[in-house]
Amino acid sequence: MCGILGAISSRWASHMEQALSALSPRGPDARGIHREPDAVLAHARLAVIDATGGVQPMPSADGRHWLVFNGEIYNFLDLRQELIQQGYRFATRSDSEVLLIAYLHWGAEMLTRLDGMFAFAIWDTQEKTLFAARDRLGIKPFFYATVSGLIFASTLAPFFKLPGFPRRLNGRALRDYLAFQTPLAPDSFLADCRQLPPGHFLRYRAGEKNPEITRYWQLPRPGTDGPADLESGAERVDAALRESVRRQLVADVPLGAFLSGGIDSSLIVRYMAEAGAKGMQCFSLKFSQVGFDESAHARTVAERFGCTHHELPAPEIDIPAFLAAMEGLDQPLADPSYVMTHALSGLTRAHVTVALSGDGGDELFGGYPRYQDPQSAHPELFWQAWTRRLIDRGLLPAALTRRTLHGRELLHYRRVELGPWHRSRKDLNRYLAPAVREACAVGSTLESWNRLVDELGGTLDGATMMRADLWSYLPEICLVKTDRASMAHGLEARVPMLGQPVVEAALSIPAALHLRDGGKAVLKRLCRDALPESVWNRPKQGFSVPLRELFRGAWRPLGDRVFADAERIAPFLDAPAAREQWQRCLSDRGGSRRLTYTLLVLLLWLERHPGLEEVV
Repeated sequence: MCGILGAISSRWASHMEQALSALSPRGPDARGIHREPDAVLAHARLAVIDATGGVQPMPSADGRHWLVFNGEIYNFLDLRQELIQQGYRFATRSDSEVLLIAYLHWGAEMLTRLDGMFAFAIWDTQEKTLFAARDRLGIKPFFYATVSGLIFASTLAPFFKLPGFPRRLNGRALRDYLAFQTPLAPDSFLADCRQLPPGHFLRYRAGEKNPEITRYWQLPRPGTDGPADLESGAERVDAALRESVRRQLVADVPLGAFLSGGIDSSLIVRYMAEAGAKGMQCFSLKFSQVGFDESAHARTVAERFGCTHHELPAPEIDIPAFLAAMEGLDQPLADPSYVMTHALSGLTRAHVTVALSGDGGDELFGGYPRYQDPQSAHPELFWQAWTRRLIDRGLLPAALTRRTLHGRELLHYRRVELGPWHRSRKDLNRYLAPAVREACAVGSTLESWNRLVDELGGTLDGATMMRADLWSYLPEICLVKTDRASMAHGLEARVPMLGQPVVEAALSIPAALHLRDGGKAVLKRLCRDALPESVWNRPKQGFSVPLRELFRGAWRPLGDRVFADAERIAPFLDAPAAREQWQRCLSDRGGSRRLTYTLLVLLLWLERHPGLEEVV
């Protein structure tokens, strides 16, 4: 796992070493920079495979092409053998060299052959072109800007190191963050910097204004030709998970697993043990608050498979610990479990360099309760339309807005924290200063989601919601959380549930089969013969933190300070509305914990990145 950085025909080319320092936590083992007149490529390395041979930036044998690569290619041994049969020779044991030679042989088509997590760039010194790509589901990040030539980086952090780089805040990203707790690709918090979406590649020729962006992988639409019964579906997924875990055990450094005690991480530990992993170590958090602790289940699984189990008492997350977690965020992310994942990653990195995670299991296998609630369950009632008109005219209180919603819009309202519901309690405009509302385009908040639903079939049912989450919630929140929290400690987190064999197997199974018996029916079948019933036959329990207790306790002084100073820190917010939300959470008057946390993280991030006052 690494950090990558580059500049093509850019006036910031001479500042790459300074910018690379922002990626040091991602790659603590080595740094490398390749310079030439039209390009600079830089790399911060976390050495996992072939520590001596996988040095980057990596040249091709003839010196024409140069690679910088963040991630792992899990089927690189198979690809290597195939390329050897084509006459290629290898100088290293690294997957990086396989990736480079695969591109030289197959070109962009090689992306369809890769099983891995990756963001990489390859510079052609002869054609003066850059080819860059991001993995299918966005496990690894890739940001770029075209203010002067093209600059790219693993995260947004290096752009803040470039002297004079425009510090304009993206209004759409701010809107999406307040609505969905994260900015959505292709936008980023910096108006002049974009994210390459998952499953896309770009080409850029030196001297041109903009790169050409191409999608190389599309989520398949829900099908009906997959396994028709639970047993055959479980057999297919069982074989895929075995293969995915086997591939992802390849490493030249100590390797372990995150173990929450839930279905997904417990299955990963099971397949690791059955694949013959030696000296297995598992890592869990123990909570003291009722309703948050799964440590007993994690211990049971660890004992079942002979793991050395490390248990970290969940810290009270005092202010220094909370601020340390925030340091790892290149842009705001309001998932409270990020704080705990950051703490868990610190514990894990003290023992191993690579950890396998259960991320992706809920989205692929139907684990969220919302998948059981399709829009067809909420038809329009005869009185809703005229009630909505009366609310719009001010003749009825806006608090009744939710009661007038039906179908897809009602499901959006339940899921989105703030949005385009005028004068309701979820009206996003209530938290924005009037001067920036036009730039934030609040009325378009749901456009990307609706477009995605239409692409996937047009009806917001369980199958569509699962696939939409794979393209949105999973890469934008879950995978960002795991990547930033682990990389802040120089820990590589691998996600076998998102290995290509598993993705193909899971998506071939009709959603109705996954959603049987409350969801995750296929994975529960796999658990039945290998895991204690206490692990798989119990209500789903999320990995989060007791926010209200923290607001009223350990974080109270920090929250009081930043909300009191909201006008200065974030002049584009409606500071009184933000303070009211904070006070409501401190009192017994309720108040959304998620919204309060969203505002708190935003204020803390902006305090660390002053000068982002112009919203465009």
